[in-house]
Amino acid sequence: MAGSRSGPESGSVIVGVDGSERARRAALWASDEAARRRRPLHVVYGSDVDGRGLYLSDDEKERVRAAGRELLEGTAEAAQNRHPALSVTTEYSRSGPVMSLCRAASTGGTLVVGNRGRGGFGSLLVGSVGLGVAAEARTPVIVVRGSGNEARHGVVLAAVRDERDLACVRHAARAAELRKDSLRLLHVRHMLQSVGSVARRMLGDDSELTLTALAGQIRDEYPSLSVQADTDEGVSVAGVLVEASRHADLLVMGGRRSPDHIGRTLGHVTQGLVHHAHCPVELIPRHSGYHRNEAS
Repeated sequence: MAGSRSGPESGSVIVGVDGSERARRAALWASDEAARRRRPLHVVYGSDVDGRGLYLSDDEKERVRAAGRELLEGTAEAAQNRHPALSVTTEYSRSGPVMSLCRAASTGGTLVVGNRGRGGFGSLLVGSVGLGVAAEARTPVIVVRGSGNEARHGVVLAAVRDERDLACVRHAARAAELRKDSLRLLHVRHMLQSVGSVARRMLGDDSELTLTALAGQIRDEYPSLSVQADTDEGVSVAGVLVEASRHADLLVMGGRRSPDHIGRTLGHVTQGLVHHAHCPVELIPRHSGYHRNEAS
C-alpha cells in the first residue's frame, strides 16, 4: 500500500501533512485528484529535524520520527480506504516542509497544500510555508481553500491575463474535462488603468481579442467541452477573481513569474487569491521548462 523510502513517480500528486485538520482535508482532496487523474498519491511529512537538531535530544528526535510515521500511515490508510485502487506512497523527511515538498516534486507532478497547518509541517497560513511552496516549486501547486462543504458548481475557472496564459488555459481545460465540468475563462481589467481609454475601447480591446482567440483555440482542441469567455472590470483584479471563485470548484491561474524576474516571485493578485479564494487555487508556473514538459 504505502512505502516510506521510495520517492514519488513522475506525475504523482504530492501532498504535505502535519496533523492538522486542514492538512488532512487537503490530503483527502489530493487523493480524489490523484484518483481522478489516475496518478499515484505521494504523502510527505517534513519534520525539520535537521533544522532543529541542536535543540532536540535523541529521544525527542525519535518521538518526532514516530509521530510523523504514524501520521503518514494513517493518512495513507484513509486515502486507500477512500480510493482502494489508488497507489499511495509516503515519505518521512528530516528537512523543512518547503524543501521536502519541492524536492519530492523535482521529477514532476502536482503539489497540494492546505491553506493552514500547525506543528512539524509549519503553519500553512498562506504567507509562510504555503506561500513558500507556491513561490519555490517548479511544478503546479494547488492550495486547498474553502470549507469542504460547498455545493459543487460544475465549473473550472481560468484567470486569463494575456496570450502567455495559453498553457494555463489548456491545463484548466484538461481539469474541466476530467471533472466533466464546464470551463470559464475570465479576464479582469483594472478599472483605474482603464480611465481615459475610451478611444481604445471604441477601436477594440486587445485583451478581449486575445480572450476570444484563446477560447476559440480551446474549443477546437476540446470540442466536447463547454467554454465560456468573459471580461470583467474592477478596482481590484484579485477582488473580482475572489468573487468569481464563489461559483467555481477550481480556480486555475499562471501563478509564478519566469526565473529571470527580479523581485517577488508571486504577484499581489496571486497572493490575494491564495489568501481569500472560495475554492481550491491551482498555480501554474510560467517558466519555459514547465511549458516544454506540458507540450511533450
